[in-house]
Amino acid sequence: MTWQYDPKNIRNFSIIAHIDHGKSTLADRFLEFTHTISKRDMQSQVLDGMDLERERGITIKAHPVTMYYRAKNGQVYQMNLIDTPGHVDFTYEVSRSLSACEGALLVIDAGQGIQAQSLANVHLAFQRNLFVIPVINKIDLPTADVEGTRNQLEEALAMEGSSAIPCSAKSGIGIEEILERVVSDVPPPNATENAPLRALVFDSRFDPYRGIMVYIRVFDGSIRKGDQIRFMAIDKEFEILEVGIFIPSQKATDSLKAGEVGYFLANVKNTRDVKTGDTVTHVKNGSKEALPGFQVINPVVFAGIYPIDSQDFETLRDALQRLQLNDSALHIEQESSTALGFGFRCGFLGLLHLEIVVARISREFNLDIITTTPSVIYKFTLNDSSMKEIDNPAYYPDPSYIASVEEPWVKCHIITPSEYLGAVMSLTLDKRGSCTKMETLDAKRLLLTYRLPLNEIVTDFADRLKSVTKGYASFDYEFDGYEEGDIIKLEIRVNEEPVDAFSCLIHRSKAETRGRAICEKLADVIPMQLFKVPIQAAIGGKVVARETIRAMTKNVTAKCYGGDITRKKKLWEKQKEGKKRMKEIGKVTIPQEAFMEVLRLSDS
Repeated sequence: MTWQYDPKNIRNFSIIAHIDHGKSTLADRFLEFTHTISKRDMQSQVLDGMDLERERGITIKAHPVTMYYRAKNGQVYQMNLIDTPGHVDFTYEVSRSLSACEGALLVIDAGQGIQAQSLANVHLAFQRNLFVIPVINKIDLPTADVEGTRNQLEEALAMEGSSAIPCSAKSGIGIEEILERVVSDVPPPNATENAPLRALVFDSRFDPYRGIMVYIRVFDGSIRKGDQIRFMAIDKEFEILEVGIFIPSQKATDSLKAGEVGYFLANVKNTRDVKTGDTVTHVKNGSKEALPGFQVINPVVFAGIYPIDSQDFETLRDALQRLQLNDSALHIEQESSTALGFGFRCGFLGLLHLEIVVARISREFNLDIITTTPSVIYKFTLNDSSMKEIDNPAYYPDPSYIASVEEPWVKCHIITPSEYLGAVMSLTLDKRGSCTKMETLDAKRLLLTYRLPLNEIVTDFADRLKSVTKGYASFDYEFDGYEEGDIIKLEIRVNEEPVDAFSCLIHRSKAETRGRAICEKLADVIPMQLFKVPIQAAIGGKVVARETIRAMTKNVTAKCYGGDITRKKKLWEKQKEGKKRMKEIGKVTIPQEAFMEVLRLSDS
């Protein structure tokens, strides 16, 4: 099948969907139908390269692919599918991928209907003026409700329900119809081949043999091997060593022209030089104006990562640096803890991002690690009007110098069956949330819009939401600014020594409950010592919770048979003095299980 370059015969599109609605399976069918991959090489979830992606059924890294499709009108079209992650943590990558397209397929599970993340991503597509084609997937399931899903499209998204294409990605029903709709409805790129080069960087990855591979969509001009190019956001220059397309593995080509999607290799050694959303142009006669929408990705959630065995510190550092090569959003900074030793303070885009990084460290590098409780960035305004951004309790300033504290808030969209409304409202009230809007999606489901503090949802909110709704609810959130809050430092002391690994920044209303729960858990898991061990939760100088681990006892009067009581009193006094002296010099060793138990501890 031969294809001659013509921007009118290019279609750039993406697939947006909630987790497990069949996005990767639909991409597999496209690859089969267009003969991009032979049946011999076919496997499920071709574009999901990581084992974690296959096991969890989610897309973590976006992967583009170029297909050539002969339509019913006889014309051959270049179809560039830019696969996107579906989870809220990777919203910025989704927005950049959508910016490289002119159209999007909205895939909805016929059994589950519209879910929160589908809703969020389709709004991103509408904001970028993409043509959205609704696709109702899994129509061959016994629980499929195609008509009900069409009604949800009309009520929740104001889209014409009759325009939705019914299909089954698993069995291949409706695949040709979808491709024909992409050809007929998605507009071709508005590209100018003779204009100065402007290419959007929508992703990158590290190849251990060839360096950093940059994924681009060319908007204007063309790019070829030997060109001198400049990244406009960081103002650095490099020489192109190779350009090519994905089919779905890399295939080198002579050039990438306006409207096309592919990759280039240059002598880029550092991942920090490649920013998602940046614009690439030529050094000579390059564009003066960058493509709009670039922003630096800042971490939202922070957590400490420590090796269980201190000898693994160097291995952990190498593991994190290698992961950072493929994940520019991962922020790493070395720190030390009196309880946990040397480790790293890491910044993540969200809780799923944290889980994925921790799982990859354990699996790919065979390391046993401990993660501290996730925290967010608080803005402290001091009495001298200076501002500090703090995510680690260890850097909490002296309370007498603090004028005010601001905490991050998010706007949260929850879709839930109506019978669980009471349970969801009770949960969000416990998390200091306020309901701003309640809408009816259909006869059985509601769309709730809440404002919640970010630190309340990064711990156990997703698990508890699934628990109270028996797995039927879904949620999505977006950042909604900072607001002043009564944030204090809860300090945990063991034998009157602060343990920074258990300390946290928390709202005053939750501090006492959280402190009591931690003290009770530590009293259970720390073994008895030869002296009494007090465990305290304190706010400043005030102790708000306390538990005491009893001392091991020895019957020092066991050998005294009868005689005067003063003999026994002398032995008891001697034992008492010994325990007092031991407490002064004694150290309490906290077992690793204690850290794991406290990290699992819910703040409910």
